[in-house]
Amino acid sequence: MATSEIPNFYKFAPKDRIKIVKTFSNLEEKDVEHVISAAGLSIEAADHMIENVIGTIPVPLGIATNFLVNSKDYLVPMAIEEPSVVAAASNAAKMARKHGGFRTSNTGPVMIGQIQTVRVLDPHRARLDILSRKDELLKKANEQDPKLVSVGGGAKDLEVKVIDTARGQMVITELIVDCRDAMGANAVNTMAEAIAPMIESISHGKVLLRIISNLATHRLVRSAATFDREALGGEEVVDGILDAYAFADSDPYRCATHNKGIMNGIIAVALATGQDTRALEAGAHSYAARSGRYRSLTTYEKDTDGNLVGTIELPVAVGLIGGASAVHPVAKSCVRILGVKSAIELAEVIASVGLAQNLAALRALASEGIQRGHMKLHARNVAASAGATGELVEKVAQHMVSERKIRFDRAQELIGELSTAE
Repeated sequence: MATSEIPNFYKFAPKDRIKIVKTFSNLEEKDVEHVISAAGLSIEAADHMIENVIGTIPVPLGIATNFLVNSKDYLVPMAIEEPSVVAAASNAAKMARKHGGFRTSNTGPVMIGQIQTVRVLDPHRARLDILSRKDELLKKANEQDPKLVSVGGGAKDLEVKVIDTARGQMVITELIVDCRDAMGANAVNTMAEAIAPMIESISHGKVLLRIISNLATHRLVRSAATFDREALGGEEVVDGILDAYAFADSDPYRCATHNKGIMNGIIAVALATGQDTRALEAGAHSYAARSGRYRSLTTYEKDTDGNLVGTIELPVAVGLIGGASAVHPVAKSCVRILGVKSAIELAEVIASVGLAQNLAALRALASEGIQRGHMKLHARNVAASAGATGELVEKVAQHMVSERKIRFDRAQELIGELSTAE
């Protein structure tokens, strides 16, 4: 059975890494071509995706190794420009393997569509009247997408609330839709549009907005892992991680960066697989603030052996049907690399990557400091941007790291010095 635990994967040349990935994921040659080509998305295809197209912008695509989620091995594609993220996720996943990797659960692929009704004379009566017509409204909604209904999805429930706003009371009808393997925006918005006239008639008000909510509290994914105490660096490091977590959970200024680190991993996988990254960001940060105070998306505690137990819970609205995941050739190839068969499975892997990313950042902060490992990788970017090429990139980077002077001007000086020496 193939394993995602690949020693020294980072030392291989890119052409050798893609061979390993091809074998692991049983990729076709066209997938390999899509992944390694800087022009993976043609200008013609891009022109059909958004407006006013003039080109495309490639983003580095890496592979996170060592991920074991629900006893299944994954090589995880991550598209991101920031150094150290892929390496950090891989390292954290390796530490989790000793105790079984990541274990996940979910609440299903369910989204919320909101219909806003204003200028209702008796909003609480209207709320009850709308609820009394629930079956009729659900039937109308499901008529809009018989294919989704045929595979077990569709509108499953209807909730109604009265809210106080600066413009007076409003009646908000919420359509609860099982989206199956789609992210669901198009299906949910279409259903909301379809039942809007009926709600307007029932409430005797005026319907305005009819749109999906990205605070997908019915589409939660949870992941948990035990990180070995000794692999982390011992009891002192575990305690340091717990202190760092407590800081983030109690202070929004620290928590903003703490949760950003989680999203480094989540968005990198989402971008690689063609997901709506803005929806994921909005949902995650909204969920972090649901109590009225912005808090950590992760939790950490010790088990009886002194190991660190980490958990994450957040909305993960992703899909394998529709959107860029269905039309972008590189995104489609990345889904094949990952080997996921459902939107739920993709969401569970994504949440696990978020937990791994967060653990790696906290460990660095609690021990060596975040800059040490990060700046080693950043030095290569600085060297390349200063004009170094080939083997000179690594030589310049190593000199800057040893000097602890990772600057553009110093890189230029070293390029001159080392080029002359050769």
